[in-house]
Amino acid sequence: MEYSIKEIAGIIGADAQKLYDAPVSILLTDSRRLSFPEQSLFFALQTKTNDGHNYIQGLYKLRVRNFVVSTFLPEFESMPEANFLVVKDTLKALQKLAAHHRKRFNIPVIGITGSNGKTIVKEFLYQLLHNEFNIVRSPRSYNSQLGVPLSVWQMSEKNTLGIFEAGISHEMERLQPIIAPTIGVITNIGEAHQENFISSTQKCLEKLTLFNDCEAIIYDGDDAFIANCIESACLSHKAITWSRTDSEAPLYIESIKKLDSETIIRCTLLGFDRTYTIPFTDDASIENAIHCMAVMLYLKPTSVNDIEKFKRLEPVAMRLDVKQGINNCLLINDTYNSDINSLDIALDFQQSRRVEKNLKCTLILSDILQSGTLPKSLYKKVADLVRRKKIDRIIGIGR
Repeated sequence: MEYSIKEIAGIIGADAQKLYDAPVSILLTDSRRLSFPEQSLFFALQTKTNDGHNYIQGLYKLRVRNFVVSTFLPEFESMPEANFLVVKDTLKALQKLAAHHRKRFNIPVIGITGSNGKTIVKEFLYQLLHNEFNIVRSPRSYNSQLGVPLSVWQMSEKNTLGIFEAGISHEMERLQPIIAPTIGVITNIGEAHQENFISSTQKCLEKLTLFNDCEAIIYDGDDAFIANCIESACLSHKAITWSRTDSEAPLYIESIKKLDSETIIRCTLLGFDRTYTIPFTDDASIENAIHCMAVMLYLKPTSVNDIEKFKRLEPVAMRLDVKQGINNCLLINDTYNSDINSLDIALDFQQSRRVEKNLKCTLILSDILQSGTLPKSLYKKVADLVRRKKIDRIIGIGR
């Protein structure tokens, strides 16, 4: 969608310098990703290691004419055709613009958060629902204070469903109005990014801030920790749960049977029996697929009737990427995220692949950072976890 530069100046409350009206449809935060300069609005973001103001002169030479800055520098006077919108904080201005854009759309929007599985659930939902909805979704794992507004900016009049993920942040309240989810999904709570929080409860409650205005919150009802946090956040009245133990749950999982290369899930959805087959055997993929079933059941109950599309689910390449190596070996790349829960998931996935092909297993393990746990305690957990798996060889890479 297109906005005029004058509209944007009003939305973000900018002090406009040298303002000439111009259409804007592309938000740019990285000068290396420039594609359509005349339609781009560059936000000069400042980080600990870089300053977007340093790239403005180069972008001007490449025909970019619209800039959001926090400082109007003397050299900008030599750019007579440029629009400069001056704000206190360029990132907050970007977020404010995205939140305004989000308000223009009255469609279902799924917001996904949790320690693991956010991107997988998002991509599985896209695979399962893309024939029934025109879906806009976060690219890759754009779930940060920067990635979320860039994702939501993609929304257009043609879309009938949005799916966005939100990573952990002490400022989740800034992401909430940008995504403004109508349906919330919390996958799980692990130890990833624990270093910024006093406790796991504090972290979970922070994540739940995203769902303050949701119609429904979907999660594993057997997870007592998440259930307690949802109750503490006064959100229990919005809960839509799935369960392996409660036959009264909207989605009751009767049995899970793992075969060599697929898993059969027997369940009851609002009283109707269904049997689904998914082409995965690792616990993480099974859980993620069940989250999707619950979302689909709430969003559009008829969408779960087609059991064949669950058989066609494909792995998400950005996580647990599997490549064929030399000498008939398989390489499983799980460097996207490093924490104790991800390690457990990766080892589980590795074991399922070793059984399929009767292979030996080698684990190459680096330091696990941002755990919020003392190294002695953390690596005792790692050692216990690795001991439970059938690993033939371990190679440690770290400090």
